[in-house]
Amino acid sequence: MASTEDEVAFEFLPLIRVYKDGRVERLVGTDTVPASLDPHTGVHSKDVVVSDQNDISARLYLPKLIDPTRKLPLLIYFHGGGFCIETAFSPTYHNYLNRLVSKMDVLVVSVNYRRAPENPVPVAYDDSWAVLRWVAEHTNGGGDEEWIRKHADFERVYFSGDSAGGNIAHNMAIRLGSENLFGLKLLGVALVHPYFWGVEPVGEEKKDLDRKAGVDRLWPFVCPSATHGCDDPRINPQKDPKLADMGCEKVLVCVAEKDLLRDRNWLYYEVLGKSGWKGELEIMEAKGKDHVFHLSDPTCEDAVAMLDRLGSFMI
Repeated sequence: MASTEDEVAFEFLPLIRVYKDGRVERLVGTDTVPASLDPHTGVHSKDVVVSDQNDISARLYLPKLIDPTRKLPLLIYFHGGGFCIETAFSPTYHNYLNRLVSKMDVLVVSVNYRRAPENPVPVAYDDSWAVLRWVAEHTNGGGDEEWIRKHADFERVYFSGDSAGGNIAHNMAIRLGSENLFGLKLLGVALVHPYFWGVEPVGEEKKDLDRKAGVDRLWPFVCPSATHGCDDPRINPQKDPKLADMGCEKVLVCVAEKDLLRDRNWLYYEVLGKSGWKGELEIMEAKGKDHVFHLSDPTCEDAVAMLDRLGSFMI
């Protein structure tokens, strides 16, 4: 009888493959780089452990300080990767956040949450919330992380993330709307090509139902406990009765014209605008660009324009 060692139980190309013996093979997003002083931007970074017990950590980024007494806006960043690949320590996100921090002059906490399938959703949400609670411990002089205690302006807090990280940023803002974290004032949420989906096809999805069916497989894989499949309100905000409770003052949605998620991103913008939420809503679209283009081509005109827009959003 042939060995089952190499028999595939599930794969979602080009991201991940799971074998019948339980082995997980991540096909991309596995490289890491250490925290450092970036010679090009002067941005310092360091890694911190949030929970030893649950293996939750974060990478912090501090811009070059001209006035060390000045408080900085605090950005909590959630990396993408379909909930199953990438980390806060990947060169992709390390390089991106070095540029962002230098450009915007903000303090960043980049969340390293546990990933599916070993740790299925909602673990990523729970880990992210644990980091937010840890950050909140530093208000009023508490907490043990010097950079946050000395430099963070807790009256100017922002969430952001791309793809699955954009999904997490949205869901953390929803939770913050009903579970206040004392001392943190969330001003805005910037969602870059956020991973939202749904059972019924929308827009261009209707023209390629086979492609949609392929994407349909990801959410049940990373969140097998979801009782409504791709209409789970965490992946389909249109189905969320709490949508109007977003716990922030403004939202920016960044869309890419050629992104498979484009129509979902526009639908999110429209549905949030009609939900009864009282905040300010903005959207920008990069013409001719695909999903997370700014990570693979960070110096292109549209990537620079998006970084500029993020900077003005966080003023």
